[in-house]
Amino acid sequence: MSIRSHAARLVAALAVAAIAPSLASAQTALKVGDKAPDFSVTVVTAAGVVAKPFKLSEHKGETVVLAFFPKARTSGCTVQMESYRDKYAQTFQGGKKVTLVGVSIDSDTALISWARDAKFQFHFAADTDRKVGVAYGANAGTGYHRRTLYVIDPSGKISYVAAPFNQMSADAYTELGTAISQAGGSH
Repeated sequence: MSIRSHAARLVAALAVAAIAPSLASAQTALKVGDKAPDFSVTVVTAAGVVAKPFKLSEHKGETVVLAFFPKARTSGCTVQMESYRDKYAQTFQGGKKVTLVGVSIDSDTALISWARDAKFQFHFAADTDRKVGVAYGANAGTGYHRRTLYVIDPSGKISYVAAPFNQMSADAYTELGTAISQAGGSH
């Protein structure tokens, strides 16, 4: 690839990135205070496929973080998930009843492999049919999920939305920690 075509691709990507936040926000139908749509989806960990599907309604009484992301092993998604991994004890544990689920359209085998290689200690949902992403406004039904994050409080209501979630900003993770605490994740 020539320098000129690489530069043209970079400019195009930056232009899309500049308008993406407003598009993602405008397409997010769910807002703080809404009841979170129930769903059931296959989840995996580094150990493999979890025998029982993840059903949101079975997690009442705990805070659930749904972190929609485009694709396993891509640069931005890796930054995001590694940050969750590295801040896991501080943000998602430490006396809290919090369940983190990364949601993408990747297959269960791709997510298991990535979780093993990167030593991720949380769940991933293989939303291959995109139904969860569509229900949460993270996917218009085609293509990859947009980077969208929901904190669902112990009563099943949405208490925080980041659409898009800025995986490159330290402030985004600080806001997420605050949202989890305010959602009632501390016991």
